Amino acid sequence: WETCWFKVELCIPLAWAGQEVHFVWESDGEGMVWRDAQPVQGLTKEGEKTSYILTRSLKESEPHSLTLYVELACNGLFGAGKGSMIAPPDPDRRVTLSKAELVVFNRDVYELLVDLEILLDMAQLLGEENQRSFQALYTANQMVNVCDVTDRSTLPAARDLAAAIFSQRNGESQHTIHAMGHCHIDSAWLWPYEETIRKCARSWVTVVHLMEHNPELTFACSQLGLICVLWQAQQFEWVRSCYPGLYARIQDFVAKGQFIPVGGTWVEMDGNLPSGESMVRQFLQGQRFFQEQFGRICSEFWLPDTFGYSAQLPQLMRGCGIQRFLTQKLSWNLVNSFPHHTFFWEGIDGSQVLTHFPPGDSYGMHGRVEEMLKTVKNNKDKGRVNHSAFLFGFGDGGGGPTQKMLDRMKRMRNTDGLPRVQISTPNQLFSVLEKESSQLCTWVGELFLELHNGTYTTQAQIKKGNRECERILHDVEVLSTLAVAQDRAFQYPASQLQRLWRLLLLNQFHDVLPGSCIQLVVEDALQYYTEIRRAGAELQEEAVQSLCRDLLQPEVRSTPSTLVLNTLSWERTEVISRPGPDGTETLALVTVPSMGYALVQEPFVPPQPVAVRKQEDGSITMENGVIAVCLDTMGHLTSLQLLDSGRESVPDGCYANQFALFDDVPLYWDAWDVMDYHLETRKPVTTLLKPLEITLAGGLRGSVSFSLQVGKSSTLSQEIILDAACPYLRFLTQVEWKEAHKFLKVEFPVQVRSTNATYEIQFGHLQRPTHWNTSWDWARFEVWAHKWLDLSEHGFGVALLNDCKYGASAHRNVLSLSL
Repeated sequence: WETCWFKVELCIPLAWAGQEVHFVWESDGEGMVWRDAQPVQGLTKEGEKTSYILTRSLKESEPHSLTLYVELACNGLFGAGKGSMIAPPDPDRRVTLSKAELVVFNRDVYELLVDLEILLDMAQLLGEENQRSFQALYTANQMVNVCDVTDRSTLPAARDLAAAIFSQRNGESQHTIHAMGHCHIDSAWLWPYEETIRKCARSWVTVVHLMEHNPELTFACSQLGLICVLWQAQQFEWVRSCYPGLYARIQDFVAKGQFIPVGGTWVEMDGNLPSGESMVRQFLQGQRFFQEQFGRICSEFWLPDTFGYSAQLPQLMRGCGIQRFLTQKLSWNLVNSFPHHTFFWEGIDGSQVLTHFPPGDSYGMHGRVEEMLKTVKNNKDKGRVNHSAFLFGFGDGGGGPTQKMLDRMKRMRNTDGLPRVQISTPNQLFSVLEKESSQLCTWVGELFLELHNGTYTTQAQIKKGNRECERILHDVEVLSTLAVAQDRAFQYPASQLQRLWRLLLLNQFHDVLPGSCIQLVVEDALQYYTEIRRAGAELQEEAVQSLCRDLLQPEVRSTPSTLVLNTLSWERTEVISRPGPDGTETLALVTVPSMGYALVQEPFVPPQPVAVRKQEDGSITMENGVIAVCLDTMGHLTSLQLLDSGRESVPDGCYANQFALFDDVPLYWDAWDVMDYHLETRKPVTTLLKPLEITLAGGLRGSVSFSLQVGKSSTLSQEIILDAACPYLRFLTQVEWKEAHKFLKVEFPVQVRSTNATYEIQFGHLQRPTHWNTSWDWARFEVWAHKWLDLSEHGFGVALLNDCKYGASAHRNVLSLSL
């Protein structure tokens, strides 16, 4: 991740007067040209940008000597991995500069080569049954005959032959492709956040440079500018802070309608794991930024590279002023081909958004004939609508559009035999799709990606940090709001909360929260969570001090007491732990009203204390008047009874709280994927390090603990807790994880029969089948949930809750949580 700077002193020969002169730079590192203290163009060999145009026609009045600076990063477009794109960064990587030259660029030869490329692609790809294939082939042959490479005066005649083919027009029914420049930049992935800031500058300054030389691209009756679609407010903020000159130029092109902010969220977040409130804040922070900086909010939500899409998103989009959605990621499905490219997507409340998947199945097209033909051929809804999106430009690591991509598409604007291609905008595309939408189909529920299921579990500390920080910010806002309502003098910490929310939202980027990023990014993310915890605790303390100032005065209380706050919207009765007079922890049973507080003084004796008994065979039973449980020496849950009904939850001969280890060797995407065949490698964890023993003997709380060896090198310790008056059993699990290519789960077979299990999602829940009748069913062998999953039949059910996990499954009667 090192950077070096080159000072480049140029002297253009006088003999090159009238010529187009380029500065050529080839390196395996990403570079950026600076001129007059401003960035002017990115240089990336992998992104086909290896030259900077010094002059398009050298004039005597132009300076023939000038100085440039090149900022060269050691990493390439896809980070600094060795041997494979997704390999960890190579600490010994070196960057090589292989070429630095002043050259004369022959524009006529370049244009002729682009003509020939398009014609030869038409000849090869349109097929023998298409006469345009032969016309293109014969034209290319004539051009070769006419052209004398030693005589530049013959080139115009050859180009005229090509122009004659390109000027032959399509019929009115021809499919229209809406081409939009695109520059997908992952905010962190194979490179850290810091490097992304420079990637944005390299890519966007190149786009602006292209716009300055391609102000109008005409097609039919329209005059349209080159469009570069960008979506992440966080990336705009980075550029605004670090490259103010470039940012000012971007704002100019936004005003002209060429540089179009779309998406509406703070970052391109994961579409499954963030909470409902986090998703709302993604839109709130993103739309507010776009409104403040560009005078408009986004009407399209673009999320092209995220690993599935929650069924709650349509409702959230509509609530945030967005009625249009674009992605292409479901083209990555490993099992089932998604049946639509243009359709209405309906969420869990009935909200609908018009949705389009670019049929070329990519957001990084290069403007080639093959891609245009694929776009039309693939489109599963071309009988219902006659328009498709086409996103062109190098992506993932940035790069964006090139001049050659534009020049290819100029030749295909309205050429018989090829789809009609127009440089367009998201608004133009969706507006015409809306007009043609009467026959479109509707997809109800989640857009589940049948791939990358491992991202629900990868990097456990990131998952835990996200859930904890979401809870902390919720509590700070509840308590601060109550403090303001009670005391006008209290200053609501709006700016501090915005900073903390933006840190959390940044970490929800679709390669950070899923864990599909390099170690350097993980370290950054964990630091951000630490900062949110620290600052959040301070803000929470300030709000509590203001809200409960009188209650916290020692002289007010005649007996020692503990103030307990409830930030949730229902009354809660729970056992809490509090410091005693001698510094030891003591327990208390407390009832706290919704969004309220209670003072705990004398310990409250429950009507039915917890009873813990060890049996002769070493098993232990616990009972609290609500539920009764039995655990064997391995920590297996062999019985769980609801005492009122006498209903047993664990089937005879089965073990709940059963840990199981699976092989985890995916086809390619190591941090992303867990394949269905991992289920064939199940091995129950059976090596006991410390047998079950009683740690709290009852009263307000009973608990037992044990520890296991997992795999070759890992250990697992668990405390199982039953509190007084509590209808659930708690499992506090600590794993020292040292395995490679293994997957640890915990399973709970239950005596419940249902064809569907219910999973919590953002602001709601959805049902998924517990059987594998169809390929759509078994492709969901590993799914995501938030705080709970539930298997219920009429009158009875069992739920599995968690405080920091997302990967889960329910097959037949077994609830499983991925650890």
